[in-house]
Amino acid sequence: MSAVLEHAQLSVRPGAEAAFLDAFAQARPLISGQPGFRSLRLSRCVERPSEFLLLVEWDSVAAHEEGFRRSPEYPRWRELLHHFYQPFPVVEHYLDALPGV
Repeated sequence: MSAVLEHAQLSVRPGAEAAFLDAFAQARPLISGQPGFRSLRLSRCVERPSEFLLLVEWDSVAAHEEGFRRSPEYPRWRELLHHFYQPFPVVEHYLDALPGV
């Protein structure tokens, strides 16, 4: 079964990048232990160091939207991370366009 790729461009308030990375390190286990979670990658933009790209692989959109977002761990995730974003990120889901490549 092909993974669903969650994509979120995270615009962190300038000056809060180090605190965001510390909070993300605390938050990561909250998502990585969820049913349907496959992998997570957080990358930082070279040209704009307040911009981060979050890529999370899930078994399905439902594993993210209905599983993680309705889990007992999600309020803590939100508490740790959501106040860093300006503006709040758009989260989208992708499937492989060229399976097997």
